[in-house]
Amino acid sequence: MKSLFCTALKWATPFSFLILMQIYLVAGEKEVGLSTIDPSSEKSTTAISSEEWTRFRGPNGTGISRDTNIPAVISKNNILWKFPIEGTGNSSPIVSKGLIIFQSSSADMKSRELYAVTLDGKLKWKKTILGGPARFHKLNTPASSTSAADGKRIYSVFWDGNDQILMAHDYTGKQLWKKDLGTFVSEHGAGISPIVVGDLVILNNDQGNRQRYGPSALQAFDAATGEQKWSSPRKGFRACYSTPFILNRPDLGEQIIVSSTAGVTSYQVKTGKVFWNWDWTFNSEPLRTVASPLFFEDTILAAAGDGGGARSFVALKPNGKKELGSSDVIWQLKKTTPYVPSFLVHQGYAYWVTDKGNHALCVEIKSGKIVWDEVLGSGGTSASPVLINGIIYSVSEDGKIFTFKASPNYEFISKYELGETVFASPAVSDGKLFIRTRSALYCVGNPKR
Repeated sequence: MKSLFCTALKWATPFSFLILMQIYLVAGEKEVGLSTIDPSSEKSTTAISSEEWTRFRGPNGTGISRDTNIPAVISKNNILWKFPIEGTGNSSPIVSKGLIIFQSSSADMKSRELYAVTLDGKLKWKKTILGGPARFHKLNTPASSTSAADGKRIYSVFWDGNDQILMAHDYTGKQLWKKDLGTFVSEHGAGISPIVVGDLVILNNDQGNRQRYGPSALQAFDAATGEQKWSSPRKGFRACYSTPFILNRPDLGEQIIVSSTAGVTSYQVKTGKVFWNWDWTFNSEPLRTVASPLFFEDTILAAAGDGGGARSFVALKPNGKKELGSSDVIWQLKKTTPYVPSFLVHQGYAYWVTDKGNHALCVEIKSGKIVWDEVLGSGGTSASPVLINGIIYSVSEDGKIFTFKASPNYEFISKYELGETVFASPAVSDGKLFIRTRSALYCVGNPKR
């Protein structure tokens, strides 16, 4: 592939050079198994390493790392360091410019903290933000939002138990700006996470409870100043926590794909204009989205559920119409699908681990056929799995790390017990796997020889 590209490049005009570059980048992603989503579509204001993990679930929310140096079989020798965390939180770590960033809440809930830890497990800085008492679901915390970064700034949403604030810090911990987002309405508590697209910070500020509709909206803020650039209203039902991804298509260009109880919607990045929408309908009570959506070829995948066990996992095929209907749903599953943990997409198959029962599944995307369904262990799972070098890493709520192959032929590899409670999703960077428990940050990797 590379030699053909170099030969063609010799005869390229300026215009054809751009075309060749696009073909080469897309083909290159398919060769490494990332054809499902284009990670390069998550543009940043500053060029940053492709090995960084700068938002919830890493490059464009795929949960996929290009790293090849993470051990598939984990033992005690692979725990390189452990950093103790004060208080509590479900905020997942991100990694940018040599810093591991995450949030925590003090035990008395009077404050929220933003941590920056170096790649060798040392505290670089910690910033305290005023908090307050909060009511939330027993599996949630007052600090469950995951930050995002773009190489210039770190963007975080903090919840004081009543209101949400979007803040930007530089890499020394200096506060650059803050934006009051107003009251957050949900019986489950807060936990939405921003993403960065070019010079915009995007936030799926979805709200609501059973008593009234909340002021839900997809919002865009200037990354440099915090100024709100646009807000596109969404119908609120039950507060949702899924994080959008960016999709680049020749016909519509760069889009933000959002899922919530209301449905799945495509928005123009620069203006918030709706390109297309699909309304989610349910047999009984509306379900909420916590798992984030993904895309493979011409199919968008989204999951919804609730604590009672109701589930809906859909595969949609946008067809150029502004309003999609039931005929645009390729298939739907209503059992043994994820609610809280997000899923993975790899080479034509979707992989997930269920909240209850710890089932691992492989599903063919074009048909919705369950290829295999295996039980990893007892207990539940809230952390989203990650895919590294063809291996899936899943961490259960009781701290067991399971590894198995991302293949239509099931092959279990290993289990290792951390022995601590885990609800946050792992991050991957610099040849290391970072796992945040309720009380510590662990670094997993190969020891130096």
